Amino acid sequence: MALSGWVCVVTGASRGIGKGIALQLSEAGATVYITGRQKKTLEQTAAEVSERGGRCLPVICDSTKDDDIQELFERIKSEQNGRLDILVNNAYGGVQQIFDNMGKKFWEMDPSVWDDINNSGLRGHYFCSVYAARMMVDQGKGLIVTISSMGGLSYLFNVPYGIGKAACDRLAADTAVELKKRGVASVSLWPGAVQTELVSQNIIEKENVSGLYPNWKKMFSQAETTELSGRCIVELAKDKNLMSLTGKVLLTCDLARRYGIQDVDGRDIIDYTSLKFLLTQSPYMSWLSVITPSFIRVPRFVFSLAASKF
Repeated sequence: MALSGWVCVVTGASRGIGKGIALQLSEAGATVYITGRQKKTLEQTAAEVSERGGRCLPVICDSTKDDDIQELFERIKSEQNGRLDILVNNAYGGVQQIFDNMGKKFWEMDPSVWDDINNSGLRGHYFCSVYAARMMVDQGKGLIVTISSMGGLSYLFNVPYGIGKAACDRLAADTAVELKKRGVASVSLWPGAVQTELVSQNIIEKENVSGLYPNWKKMFSQAETTELSGRCIVELAKDKNLMSLTGKVLLTCDLARRYGIQDVDGRDIIDYTSLKFLLTQSPYMSWLSVITPSFIRVPRFVFSLAASKF
């Protein structure tokens, strides 16, 4: 119960990664406000939290609606006497649109796909960060985690997705600059491949996906559970050197190694920065992975250089 007495918010926690994070935070003793648009799925998550002995407060909140977001934080401020320890920006409305438009170029898609992908998954994150920061700055401490992905570094899925994820990384980095002297940390978290409900339906269980992305079925079949990100956030929140990480992009595989944790089902975490893993992704060099030690990792600056625009 390392987070006993803490107050947390997880947006988009009806299912998927958000639900997994809420389960782990509540299991660690925190009071967790979870948001979503559907009462039924929110209550299902809350019931699962209660079964584990945690405390969860479901709030119907559409992250594309400014009034909903403002009312959420006003409620928390009133009910918790102004206390807020962790905000997890996770709400995302574009997953189904990504799968529905798989393989299409940006000019072939309806331009409104931009709104589906980035209204709740970027604009909503900014609004939530503003209201959360006001509470955290007043109390002189706090942690804001924005869920992003490697799509912020290089092309993945489609154009609106990559732009949104790059902006999420920048949101975490730039808010950290202004929050650091106030004792509030802000980070971007990149989960690896995750076995969410929609991923199972649209990748693992489908036959035609391999034509577009040959390695996806295998990768997602071995993917992280939805609760690993939550386990990482719990450990991150307890870290006495948290402020040394503020403004950074953090990978779940790096945090798992830093804190010595496994996934909730006991599996080790795939290290996406290891040279061994990267070699397995190349059809012409995969044979080298057999003789490559797993502890050799590619330096972060190499990834940055690979995506450099200069």
